[in-house]
Amino acid sequence: MNFLSKTLSVGMMSVLALSACTPTDQYTGDPNTRTKEGALAGAATGALVGVITGDSKSDRRRNAVVGGILGAAAGAAIGSNLDKQAAELQGSLDGRIGIIRSGNQLIVRMPQDITFATDSANVASGLQDDLRTLASSMNKYPNTTVTVIGHTDNTGSSAYNQDLSNRRASSVAGILIGSGVSSGRIRSVGYGETQPIASNQTPEGRAQNRRVDIIITEN
Repeated sequence: MNFLSKTLSVGMMSVLALSACTPTDQYTGDPNTRTKEGALAGAATGALVGVITGDSKSDRRRNAVVGGILGAAAGAAIGSNLDKQAAELQGSLDGRIGIIRSGNQLIVRMPQDITFATDSANVASGLQDDLRTLASSMNKYPNTTVTVIGHTDNTGSSAYNQDLSNRRASSVAGILIGSGVSSGRIRSVGYGETQPIASNQTPEGRAQNRRVDIIITEN
């Protein structure tokens, strides 16, 4: 693999590595968050490749500069689509739907209160337009895979909660597929009560745990 190929490859790997080291945060509205992080990671790694691939001091200095530029470009390109998609979704979806960034992923978080009636797996009619908008966005950015995950609180039996979370995830995935997203890009799974994001000891915490997360991952 030549110097150019190595630099572009590590630029891509640098962005993917951010998914393991970048904390999950609510989307802040900065349309260039992932682009900036990708460019910085790519630049640093590209420069490092340049240093270790030169045959002389002058080669290493030159390669470090070129590697930094190429790595930054590669990293920024990978992050930019997520930035654009996050900004567009933030402006087009119901304000109660969370847009969360985490590494090379976007998490679209839909609380149960606006998604389903109690003990029901039928998606509320008012949310279906948002899901169709989300499907349109997914089709605009086709180089992603989508995982729809159902979650519940710990009220009731774990077996019932597992089944309910499976059915809810399937319902949401079905609307996305029915709105034109390829079924090959989507999988659905329920985790029941096993992955709380808040305490189940309070009504407020249980409300946060009842949710559907739609995870959009760059390929």
